Amino acid sequence: MKKKKNSSLERRGAAEIQSRKKRRKKQRHRVRNMILSILLLILAALCIAGIVYLAGNLTDKKINASEEILTGSENNTQEDNGTASEPEKSESEDDTYGESEKSEPEDDTFGEPDESAAVEETENTEKTEKTTIQVGDVTFHGDFSYEMDENTVVPPDRDVLSSNSILIDLSTDRVIAAKDAQTRIYPASMTKILTVLVAAEHVTNLDDTFTMTSDITGYCLTQGCSAAGFVGGEVIPVRDLFYGTILPSGGEAAVGLATYVAGSQEAFVELMNEKLEELGLSDTAHFTNCVGIYNDDHYCTVADMAMILKAAVENDFCREVLSAHVYYTTKTEQNPEGIILSNWFLRRIEDKDCGGEVLCAKTGFVAQSGDCAASYEISAGGIPYICVTVNTYSSWRCIYDHVAMYKMYAK
Repeated sequence: MKKKKNSSLERRGAAEIQSRKKRRKKQRHRVRNMILSILLLILAALCIAGIVYLAGNLTDKKINASEEILTGSENNTQEDNGTASEPEKSESEDDTYGESEKSEPEDDTFGEPDESAAVEETENTEKTEKTTIQVGDVTFHGDFSYEMDENTVVPPDRDVLSSNSILIDLSTDRVIAAKDAQTRIYPASMTKILTVLVAAEHVTNLDDTFTMTSDITGYCLTQGCSAAGFVGGEVIPVRDLFYGTILPSGGEAAVGLATYVAGSQEAFVELMNEKLEELGLSDTAHFTNCVGIYNDDHYCTVADMAMILKAAVENDFCREVLSAHVYYTTKTEQNPEGIILSNWFLRRIEDKDCGGEVLCAKTGFVAQSGDCAASYEISAGGIPYICVTVNTYSSWRCIYDHVAMYKMYAK
């Protein structure tokens, strides 16, 4: 009996030991599974966070791309105007330029430019000797010729999408970079640079006034021109007409200014073409209106437009108008709060890395020339440059082309 009891106790003891082992094993499995579950949850959370981050970036890029395409589409709806009105955008938008990585061109050396504030010019380029130019507060003068040589490079299409472009170093009048710079183009609202230049040379009292007419506003409406916001019967200071012509590219402001100066747009256009002849550009440039409305006989080259902008920058008041980012017009009966005018090219490019500061600019658009612009910059090295680009697909792309030209070639 004792043996049977002992044997039974031994079996129960062994069974209990086995049971304890199984319980411990299950406990270990539960702990291990719990740890694995926690690790999997952490891993899943990290994966989800990464996906959300990537999706957010892709969404931002798509939104920016859509906004740029939308801007181009809105511009292209006004086929015959001088410059399509640009919708306001946040100034914190994506400021990366170009659709591909920027690489240095094979040949971008042009000799060492003089970086002093005043550059002494003594060379004779076939015409007259150039006078000393002063970068600070401008005063270029001299002739309006430019020189291309073996060091002039063609900007790569991957960086500058505009079909026509030019960058001129005004301290030497050398063309640093150019693409189809002497091919005839339709200047669109870049025309208005010459409009304000000719007007500035004839206006003696900026505080004088001009009464806007319904004929002028009607003409600009039927031509699909951009508008500053002046209306028929409104008594406007002549000064405001200058700013209305440049900042919002107002067609009614340009025709009003022309009418004030010469009595009619037709008479004013004669003065514009006389100015082209004075600048030595009449062989390749001819204008038919003061707004930039498309006409087969209204043409120039990007090189011509660069010289027109140079002449305008030399004029103190024109430079003041072309450099204004925002302007508030005088309060009138028709516009009791005044009108806020903006130069969106300058406001959008001001935070971009251009290797200097873009000080003056005027944009343009007609269907035959796409989006275009002319701008003036003083580089970080103190060298003055003028850049003109024509024919790209949106106003933002036009800005990025100017950024690329200055960034790659300005010294």
